[in-house]
Amino acid sequence: MNEYKIDSSEVNIRLDKVVTMLNKDLSRSMIQKLLEDGKILVNSKIEKPSYKTKLNDIIQIEEIIPKEIELKAQDIPIEIIYEDNDIIVVNKPKGMVVHPANGNPDGTLVNAIMNKCKDSLSGIGGELRPGIVHRLDKDTSGLLIVAKNDRAHIALSEQIKNREVIKKYVALVRGVIKENHATIDMPIGRSNNDRKKMAVKKDGKKAITHFNVIKRYNGYTYLDIKIDTGRTHQIRVHLSEIGYPIVGDMVYSNGKNPFGVEGQMLHARYLEFKHPITGEVLKLEAPLPKYFVNVLEKL
Repeated sequence: MNEYKIDSSEVNIRLDKVVTMLNKDLSRSMIQKLLEDGKILVNSKIEKPSYKTKLNDIIQIEEIIPKEIELKAQDIPIEIIYEDNDIIVVNKPKGMVVHPANGNPDGTLVNAIMNKCKDSLSGIGGELRPGIVHRLDKDTSGLLIVAKNDRAHIALSEQIKNREVIKKYVALVRGVIKENHATIDMPIGRSNNDRKKMAVKKDGKKAITHFNVIKRYNGYTYLDIKIDTGRTHQIRVHLSEIGYPIVGDMVYSNGKNPFGVEGQMLHARYLEFKHPITGEVLKLEAPLPKYFVNVLEKL
């Protein structure tokens, strides 16, 4: 952890901006990521990027120790829902990490995509995240778009940023929800107690989740979900917060379920977006994973 003391020339400056002055080796995107992960502290506390510095504040920045990871193509079977010269949309299985990172150097979706597409992937996502424009948690299955070139990557990123991409999910939650449909509007931020977890926080980022009940079972509810924002773990955090955690979620519930399911029963079933080059509206669906169908049949 590197520490910096704010002097008179650095007073009343936004935290995210003052960090660029204190450590010129950090890019803006790196600073944003460090702030989101709670790895930049002010007087040992997590603060918003908009926090204004005060004289003698102690800014603590966790040192980044890069570890080399060799990115290699691997012959891993993946289900392709749509593909052309600019994009590829896959149905990611549960249990697969999207891109390599420390602890998951291979066996990821990116390794599989590289084997399929060779060198035709956008480089904007960085060396370890070629073509990746959005993400799904390791144990969330379903549709994911990958850009094959930079032009497609930029256009898709703009659509996601402007909330023009329609994302729909299905989930099985514990408990019987009485409302047929509802909207959860609760801000989400990094948990103060556990930096690996997210939580509903007053000073978090705006997060909106809509849901409709598809079917009620004895002790469970099957939901159709649409998100307006794409915060980390958003659906899982929101549903757990209102008392209906997703079956199998080991992080935001006790994870117990009589079906032996490991990982949350959450599936990204539908995507609607404009093709980044042609402008054609694409409406894509991914079938439910077999394990998900089996659980619903048991219920």
